[in-house]
Amino acid sequence: WAACKALVANGCRVTLLDSLPDPSGGRPFLTPTGKPFEVGQRGFWRDYPNIERLVQDLGLPDRAVWSDFTPSQFWSPNGLEATAPVFGSAEFPQLPSPLGQVVAISRNSVMQLPVADRASLAGLLYAYLDITRDEATFERYDRMTAHDLFIRMGLTKRLVDDFIRPTLLVGLFKPPEEVSAAVAIELLYFFCLAHQTSFDVRWLSGGTVAQTLINPLAKQVTAAGDVTVRGHTRVEEVALSADGGRVAGVKYRQAGQQESVLLEVDACVLALGVKGMKGVVGASASLARHCPELARTSALNGIDVMACRIWLDRYVATEAPSNVIGRFPGLRGAGGTFFMLDQLHTDQAALWGGGDPQGSVLACDFYNASALNTLSNEDIVDLLMKELLPGAVPAFSQAQVVDSFVQRFPGGVTWFSPGSYRNRPPLATSIPNLVCAGDLVRMGEREHGSKGLCQERAYVSGLEAANLLARNGALGRHQAQHPVLPVREDEPQVTLARDLNRFIMEGLKPLGLDSPWVR
Repeated sequence: WAACKALVANGCRVTLLDSLPDPSGGRPFLTPTGKPFEVGQRGFWRDYPNIERLVQDLGLPDRAVWSDFTPSQFWSPNGLEATAPVFGSAEFPQLPSPLGQVVAISRNSVMQLPVADRASLAGLLYAYLDITRDEATFERYDRMTAHDLFIRMGLTKRLVDDFIRPTLLVGLFKPPEEVSAAVAIELLYFFCLAHQTSFDVRWLSGGTVAQTLINPLAKQVTAAGDVTVRGHTRVEEVALSADGGRVAGVKYRQAGQQESVLLEVDACVLALGVKGMKGVVGASASLARHCPELARTSALNGIDVMACRIWLDRYVATEAPSNVIGRFPGLRGAGGTFFMLDQLHTDQAALWGGGDPQGSVLACDFYNASALNTLSNEDIVDLLMKELLPGAVPAFSQAQVVDSFVQRFPGGVTWFSPGSYRNRPPLATSIPNLVCAGDLVRMGEREHGSKGLCQERAYVSGLEAANLLARNGALGRHQAQHPVLPVREDEPQVTLARDLNRFIMEGLKPLGLDSPWVR
């Protein structure tokens, strides 16, 4: 929809093809008992300037969209490991990063980690300074696992096991030994270390992302231009011209149709995840032959995830509505989160499908969930109610489940495995009228400060994809550029340290001694 927005602003006639029944978000997804359900709970961090601007442009009042910024808690079988406060609250002085985070945590937070373990995080800050030197250096870090980098940078085992591992499992959906060091550093810097307030997060105050954000955007875009939306639709082939120099058409089939349709196009945006990209490229022989950078996406893989919603017979009080759970035996290597929707949403009846509210409503998500997928839905709910939730908040053991719903998504999200960077699809392909969008896309010279698997990056990539088509002439005389807002600039001490590191490493490079801990 971001690409549609920018293309319609350029006067284009747009056709959106999506496998979802209703890509416009107008029809909510309901459980068999008529209660609302969303695939994964999504947070909105302070450095989401383009999504915040979108909400303003749609004329949506902040209180109708957002909750307050909330604290988050991290749990293990040992109990509460850490509480991340709202770092931007008035009670904390605003200080340079990472000093501000250290002061805030020491003054108003629970953290079982000894000071020496926390101090070892400095090695991660240095790694961030180094990966931004140039793309070649970034790729060297990308080939290394985050686990190996943490050892070489001196991070303590306890810091990694108690804090960083759970964070990566719910941020990149894989443990340190299975994820790219470069992407792990980007994620931890963007969400935790760039500024004192980087970790501050808020949530929707009601509804789902589709209802609250996508549907108003879809209505605005379709009212502004000529847009055709086709849901329940699978793309069967991206067809090229005879010489392979441009996209000439897209073949698709809607559910229930016997015949495929070939849509002639002037340009194409592939806004696809790993599974979708592999499917489309695999079915488009000419595209794979003329666009090797997209053929390389066949080497990428996805991660199994699972979403569960539970309705209880009583309200359970928690200190924070947002919670991360890790290292419990029952997780079987997965990462987990649980969110108290009754604390975040203002309309309690809506959480119960219009019925009378009876108690707390929880959204529970599991990542790297392959081993959990062997369990039945009943086993998943039992795992939550008998081990995971009471292990964090004992009062959950007194509650009974009124209703529940579990949904699984094999290979549902991108796996940023070591060495995967060069296999990720680029924003600009070798075919001028074909571009890519999505949070896994490499944006090259248009690279944005938002990192990892996040909605801000996905939204920005759609805008940049449409802008690129306008710049390279694929839209003819229509060349307007949709504004893209940057995230906050790096703080002066980070910029100074990065420049100093670059100067030193460039001097060592002729000797083959620059960044010797990576290859």
